[in-house]
Amino acid sequence: MVNKVILIGNVGADPEVKFLDGGVAVTTVRLATSETYKNKNGEKVEQTEWHNVVLWRGLAEIAEKYIKKGMKLYIEGRLRTRSWDDQSGNKRFTTEIYADSMQILTWKQEGNSEFTANSGNYGKTNTVETSATSPINTEVNIQDDSDDDLPF
Repeated sequence: MVNKVILIGNVGADPEVKFLDGGVAVTTVRLATSETYKNKNGEKVEQTEWHNVVLWRGLAEIAEKYIKKGMKLYIEGRLRTRSWDDQSGNKRFTTEIYADSMQILTWKQEGNSEFTANSGNYGKTNTVETSATSPINTEVNIQDDSDDDLPF
């Protein structure tokens, strides 16, 4: 079975960062994707979809430092749906994208640069690549120690 999401979109607001017990970082980012089409009357219509992207550990810390509203991101991840009971006792649901990797496609302050990071799922060592004008180091290792329910 495959649960894979690939998005390219614009960040709608600065990331929200939280630190859980034990200092584990989790960051949420609102990402907008848009599509344009012509309706039956030949009029151009733009439809925007908003996605809740969740980044954990190393990716969360990178997002906290470098992601800003208006940047364009490439995200790879998987869908997760969770539920909770609101204050009125009603069951609520939300679907989120748990990011495994991210690329910053545009730097709001600096124009065109590229930044690549992976969460390190499945034991990979990851590299951050940037242009020479980028404000971050050219190599960062990120290891994700999460216990996923993987069948292998």
